Amino acid sequence: MARTVVISGGGTGIGLATAEIFAADRDRVVLLGRREEVLARAAERIPGARHCAGDLSDPGDVRRVADFIEREYGTVDVLVHSAGGNGRLEPRAEHSEPLEAVAHDWNVNFRLNTLTAALLTEALRERLATPGGRVLFLSSIAAYRGSGLPPYAASKAALHPYAFQLARDLGERGVTVNVVAPGLVEETGFFGGPFPEDRRRALIAETATGRAGHPGDIAGTLHWLASSAAGHITAQVIQVNGGAERGH
Repeated sequence: MARTVVISGGGTGIGLATAEIFAADRDRVVLLGRREEVLARAAERIPGARHCAGDLSDPGDVRRVADFIEREYGTVDVLVHSAGGNGRLEPRAEHSEPLEAVAHDWNVNFRLNTLTAALLTEALRERLATPGGRVLFLSSIAAYRGSGLPPYAASKAALHPYAFQLARDLGERGVTVNVVAPGLVEETGFFGGPFPEDRRRALIAETATGRAGHPGDIAGTLHWLASSAAGHITAQVIQVNGGAERGH
């Protein structure tokens, strides 16, 4: 039976690859994100996909998106949180006071990566299929070992305890909650431009597989976690980074 799969950040990168793999199973895919034109283009290439644009860090927009999903679909079988970013693509704020700049960077990252996921989850939690619902968060290898962007790493790490508590709260309904933490993933807009080749080589050298990740690697893991085969897996963080978190 076709499921309703809601994917935030579904217009590009990992979110788009995830939408495609669910659509290949004839699931009903709903793409969410801020950019109407990006979502519309993505929906055109995915059979049966629909989209709804909104700022998922804004409670008003989230209510509107949730109302659309409830009105059109009723129940959400799979909720995938792929929206987020490292803040570098957001409008820059000029601050003469260093602490103001720090506050801005931390607020932006928590808004992009943590608040978007929490608001959308809370808005849809009563609509999750019971039993069989799936909630899936996208974290990062940075949540384990930090990065050159501490606010980003912290905002991703904050998803872990939230997911663990959700797993306890929703478990009695037969809903599972898990987190996928990728390492370096190419073919996305995460870096906002060309990635320095020396940095790319260094990150690949940390893997045991000798390569960077691709959106399909993450999408395939999310797809499996949403399957009946993973029905007894919950409150877990699955790392998809070729062993890079262990280093060499």
